[in-house]
Amino acid sequence: MNTPLSRRHCLALGATLLAAGAVPALATPPASLPAMEVWKDPNCGCCKDWIVLMEQAGFAVTVHDSGNTAVRARLGLPQRLGSCHTALVGGYLLEGHVPADDVKKLLAQKPKALGIVVPGMPVGSPGMDGPEYKGRKDPYDVLLVTRNLMNSDVSTRVFTSYR
Repeated sequence: MNTPLSRRHCLALGATLLAAGAVPALATPPASLPAMEVWKDPNCGCCKDWIVLMEQAGFAVTVHDSGNTAVRARLGLPQRLGSCHTALVGGYLLEGHVPADDVKKLLAQKPKALGIVVPGMPVGSPGMDGPEYKGRKDPYDVLLVTRNLMNSDVSTRVFTSYR
């Protein structure tokens, strides 16, 4: 015997089906970020602080406490753009205290580039913002680094400016 469904039963069934359909979408995690490798001096505190910030931003980080001069040279980044740590993520080079949001922006935009850098160690940049700096924030630029023709040198342009 088939009994007709009441309006109330139809609405409840519809709500149940909608909820069941939404569960997989809610359970699907966001696209994972690529793994990151970092080369740094084993005694550098600001590098450790920057790595913690990258991990908090969702990156799985592997650390090489072997210094970064050799890897920076191997990857083709001139010393003039150097800083205290070098990283590789998603096929891009990161040098220095690059903010996590800029790393994510780089990965989303996928420019034809070597990577992004924050030359030097500007106070107030990620990892250089601890209590010992008493809230000081120096202006700095994140630079996009591209290879010149024939790969003889690199060029830079401002990727993000922090003022």
